[in-house]
Amino acid sequence: MLKQRVITACILALLSVWVVLKLPPAGFGAVVAVVMLLGAWEWALLAGLNGIRNRLWYVGLILALILASWPLTGNTTFVGGLLILTAVAWCGAGFWMWRYIVRPERRDSPWLIGIAGLAALVPPWVAMMALRNQYSPGHVLFLLLLIWGADVGAYFAGRRWGRRKLALNISPGKTWEGVAGAGAMTLVLALMGAVVLGLGSHWPGWVAICLISIGFSITGDLFESLLKRQCGIKDSGSLLPGHGGVLDRIDSLTAAAPIFLLGLYVLPA
Repeated sequence: MLKQRVITACILALLSVWVVLKLPPAGFGAVVAVVMLLGAWEWALLAGLNGIRNRLWYVGLILALILASWPLTGNTTFVGGLLILTAVAWCGAGFWMWRYIVRPERRDSPWLIGIAGLAALVPPWVAMMALRNQYSPGHVLFLLLLIWGADVGAYFAGRRWGRRKLALNISPGKTWEGVAGAGAMTLVLALMGAVVLGLGSHWPGWVAICLISIGFSITGDLFESLLKRQCGIKDSGSLLPGHGGVLDRIDSLTAAAPIFLLGLYVLPA
């Protein structure tokens, strides 16, 4: 399983690097949109939309919101406002998970889960587009490397030293030691990124942005785990060998990307 997981991860990483660095803005936006739409297809199942027609309607709604947002990705007022609302929504997801931990027998409304999917899938697409266009493809690539690195750090630290469960009722395999591993890897990558990007005296704020973004990425991962647990499934899909579905690969990114860009907006020029 680990070998299959590594092979799939390497292929996805190479494709992601090519998409970020080689495609023009429109092509990049289209590819990221396709990824989000595949995630929407799987999210519809988590929301209880089992029929193909209902799931297609949900995917169509996500697509309509992405297309409506596309011309506004260069408008910092629109993007900044959306990022703030998204940050608030992810804080609400933290409360959602706490409520589930207290009452694991509770089942959430499919409509509420469906609405949550809108907040989880559209803003990260906007954030990725704005990050590439307003900053650089290098910033997008760094964000991806940051998330991948934190995931690797959490995986190996959790396997080696994991003892204390992070959220047993939601994801039994995740531990506080894994969180520490993710934090340590994030710190290393953030410091390296500060040097490469030449941030100078702004490096403490940059490091804080990276750490906070990874903190939110863990929230995104746990939130998807909560929804899968309510549905009684292990993976959101089976498209990616060794990794499950698309949502299983982008759940961290959906929460981290808006927070990362919001932090850059706040960071002094």
